[in-house]
Amino acid sequence: MGGQRRSDLHPDVEAMLTALEAFPDVTQHTAAELREIIASRRAPLAREPQMRIAQDRTIDGPGGELAVRLFVPHGTTGARPVVVFAHGGGFVFCDLDSHDEFCRSMAAAVDVVVVSVDYRRAPEHPGPAALEDMYAAVRWTAEHAVEFGGDPERLVVAGDSAGGNLAATVSLAARDRGGPAIAAQVLLYPVIDDDFTTESYRLYGENYYNTTKAMRWYWQQYAPHGTDSPYLVPTRAESLAGLPRAIVVTAELDPPCSSGDDYARQLAAAGVPVTAHRFDGLFHGFLTFPALSLTGQAREKLWQMMRDALAASENSPSAEVGGA
Repeated sequence: MGGQRRSDLHPDVEAMLTALEAFPDVTQHTAAELREIIASRRAPLAREPQMRIAQDRTIDGPGGELAVRLFVPHGTTGARPVVVFAHGGGFVFCDLDSHDEFCRSMAAAVDVVVVSVDYRRAPEHPGPAALEDMYAAVRWTAEHAVEFGGDPERLVVAGDSAGGNLAATVSLAARDRGGPAIAAQVLLYPVIDDDFTTESYRLYGENYYNTTKAMRWYWQQYAPHGTDSPYLVPTRAESLAGLPRAIVVTAELDPPCSSGDDYARQLAAAGVPVTAHRFDGLFHGFLTFPALSLTGQAREKLWQMMRDALAASENSPSAEVGGA
């Protein structure tokens, strides 16, 4: 790509961004080709950190069988909070394996059960198919959490990138459909909307791994008939009141950063308790790059925010969230 990157980046970030220039131009491939290319470049699964239980299960989804992967860490025997997790990948690629290490690390560090969801992907299944799969997984988790040491009263939804969109929209769906009750939503550099005119798109729309061109393509795959529904773009909701407390993490060098920051402000304005943190000098997806020297410290910050949110949710019943 043409153009220059900022000269003040951490050298390890600069090196990683240079390496990531080999990432395929998504607009030049079919979805099936992309999945194959990306999967072929993936290192073998390390299955670290080790879990007490790491198990694939199949549940009933709106489109048929829906795969989930269950992670239960070692340690305490009491009921743990349960995080229902949606992986990123532009709504088009990535899967349970791509985010296996991240889910394990979250489970171990935050001391939670994680249910990772293999939702249907676009363009074969345009939105809101992925959201409906996520909602089915949240309902299943609420009903079955006790079977694997989870506490259905402390149900969290989380996701990175496109998965952050799904965590945000499933929070809306659960509110609108009368449950299940969600204690917290964790949105990691979420893809909130399809506004490509924001400051972060203008500043970082190319040369920083995730691009405006790619984001346009992802939305075309996921929402070919437009984005009017709040279950595609959460800011289309008439109100954000009554949503679960939120952790919103953004990355400065990421085109969707401004929209994520704005969504945190909109949630707070609607009375939702929000913890927002922007990681300056970092790029989209960095939390799932454990080889990057800055990722470990950033993860520690995220894990602590999650622990704090869970502690706060225990002290304030869900009916209070959103100022209802």
